[in-house]
Amino acid sequence: MKPLEGRIALVAGATRGAGRGIATMLGEAGATVYCTGRSVRGRPASGDARPETIEETAELVTARGGKGIAVRVDHSVEAEVEALCQRIRTEAGQLDVLVNDIWGGESLHELGLPFWKQSAQNARLMFERAIVTHVITSRHAVPLMLERDRGLIVEVTDGDHFGYRGGVAYDVTKMAVIRLAFAMSRDLRRTNITALAVTPGFLRSEEMLDGFGVTEANWRDGTKVNADFIASETPCYVGRAVAALAADPAVHQRAGRVVASWTLAREYGFTDLDGSQPHWADYFEKTYGTRYPVADEAAYASWFGGPIETALPDWPAY
Repeated sequence: MKPLEGRIALVAGATRGAGRGIATMLGEAGATVYCTGRSVRGRPASGDARPETIEETAELVTARGGKGIAVRVDHSVEAEVEALCQRIRTEAGQLDVLVNDIWGGESLHELGLPFWKQSAQNARLMFERAIVTHVITSRHAVPLMLERDRGLIVEVTDGDHFGYRGGVAYDVTKMAVIRLAFAMSRDLRRTNITALAVTPGFLRSEEMLDGFGVTEANWRDGTKVNADFIASETPCYVGRAVAALAADPAVHQRAGRVVASWTLAREYGFTDLDGSQPHWADYFEKTYGTRYPVADEAAYASWFGGPIETALPDWPAY
């Protein structure tokens, strides 16, 4: 049997990029995957000129050996998310893996501009699309896990460190996702449900390939635009990372933490689609001659034992 045979997964934001790669690799591991997003055939998301659709993602899941189910959902609309979760309860009767990869900030992040020159409206939209949607989705999906007291929640972020990410709105968004995984893990600490965050490295997403004027077949030519692209990875690399986590009976030991695709590749022994094991941290240290600042246990130490947990150890009440 495949390691995730019989498991039910929801990948929220599965249209393209990391979400598509994660959904596809969960399918490769045997899971049934609900693939959600706003772009369906003949009906792209508002203002979205990209060609990818959730139906294509679902077909890739099935082609890899799983079962892909495409459902159009705007995760900023709570009623649609609630209806989705009710559908999963009715059709599957369970939910084992939730991946929050909703983003929608490609045209909003304004990297390289100081905050006093950034658009407040862009920041508001980014927070609503890439943070609030995650909260809404978890709010309605996690009760399905609580019914069986098991499950994995994966928050997809950018970077396994607590350092600045080159733009205030973008930095706050990606750190908020890491913090969301941690905060959810504290509420879930007396359950068998694990919440954590995962990051890919330099991602060869569809949009990145197009931006560099290359395809997956000749992606190395993208180094003419950015030399760091040589250390990039396909979306399926982080997909295999999530699949490995979902199949690991000891995954709860990682609760609340952020971990990278390249770290998990060495720990679990998986590779990217071409058989390689890209390692962004090693590349960074070799290229830039400085330590890669990973968020290790020492970095997380101050996040534990806060006043609420000290004064009210049984809070929140279940």
